[in-house]
Amino acid sequence: MKLARLMKGAIQGARASLAAGESGWVALSGAGVFPQAGYRSTAGKPVSQDSALTVSAVWDCVRKLSQTAATLPLKVYEKSANGGRVEIEPDFADIICRQPNSVQTQVEFWEGMVANLSMRGNAVAEKKVLGRNMVGLSPLPNLTPYVNAEGRIVYEFYDRGKLERLPKDKVFHLRAFDPGNGIGLSTIRYGANSMGAALAADETAGSVFSNAMMVAGVLASDQTLDAQQRAQLGEIINSYVSSRRAGKVMVLEAGLKFEPLQMNPEDAQLLETRRFQVEDVCRWFGVPPIIIGHAGDGQTMWGSGVEQIMLSWLTLGLNPLLSRIEARLQRDIVPPEKRGRWYCEYNREALLQMDSRAKGEFMARMGQSGTMTANERRQKLNLPRHDDPAADALLAQTALAPLEDLGKEKSNEQA
Repeated sequence: MKLARLMKGAIQGARASLAAGESGWVALSGAGVFPQAGYRSTAGKPVSQDSALTVSAVWDCVRKLSQTAATLPLKVYEKSANGGRVEIEPDFADIICRQPNSVQTQVEFWEGMVANLSMRGNAVAEKKVLGRNMVGLSPLPNLTPYVNAEGRIVYEFYDRGKLERLPKDKVFHLRAFDPGNGIGLSTIRYGANSMGAALAADETAGSVFSNAMMVAGVLASDQTLDAQQRAQLGEIINSYVSSRRAGKVMVLEAGLKFEPLQMNPEDAQLLETRRFQVEDVCRWFGVPPIIIGHAGDGQTMWGSGVEQIMLSWLTLGLNPLLSRIEARLQRDIVPPEKRGRWYCEYNREALLQMDSRAKGEFMARMGQSGTMTANERRQKLNLPRHDDPAADALLAQTALAPLEDLGKEKSNEQA
């Protein structure tokens, strides 16, 4: 017993003493959080994680996925003999559910992991161990795993100019959609054309507005200019370009006449193109456009239709993501000897907390059907247990009864 307390104290001490460079985000190649290498799109714009995040639709899709997954309660359970379960708190639960390292909270850690998972298809963290015990998880955002010639997954990165390779048992590796080789497919890579087109559309609209919506102009003259005169004229014209110089009066000589070509505001913003790009980006991340505040053509932003879209996203978008994380925690974090009895699970019902009506209806049905006791329902609402013995009893509606039993109760009372 004394040895166990000593070992636990050593683990806590090691976890607290992890240096900032070993316990939080690790900058592996350059000053940025994400890898700088990008993919060339058909629109001519290079697409990397950093450049993709400058597209508002990409930013909000990644943010919504990351924040929603990171803020859901995550707990560890043990299966009981009667088929139920009980919440437990082994040492690793403190790491994955509260403080993965000395720098980050669990929300910050899982936000980063899900952000990398949704963009790069892979999210990697290094297991910090003391003996056989894990004492922390350090995210490695710039590490991209690959499969070598022998078909094995390799985890390599540069740390202060030195190539480091992590063994597989020291890595916590989340994978997105996987074709079967153990490496998740990158949304940024395969969606480079869509995101590159969005970048190009933003740049075009910005360029048009910077020129005060003057897309082009024609200088007309009845004289022929030589090369030097054309160069001088070009310099004069450039001094009138940009939105800051809008309204400036141009002085033309030698019979020159300037005829501007102007766009209307709708064309200048490339509305149809940019609207399509938002919906296309959302498709790559599996997020309905309405989640990021974009309504499709003819679609409203309220009503039962929106509710069904939200439920569809929870079922087809968030649930597979959460199940993927739970399965990987079961595979890589839960001790091998406990995997048949212990498991990690997100509380998906927490998504109903903001909808008081749905929460109330759910609780009422659970109570009336004899599925949950009053104290179990109070626990779901973060309320203290009630001392009434009936609060631990299962109840059910008794309005319906067999026809042959009708009137029996009244007859017994009269007798």
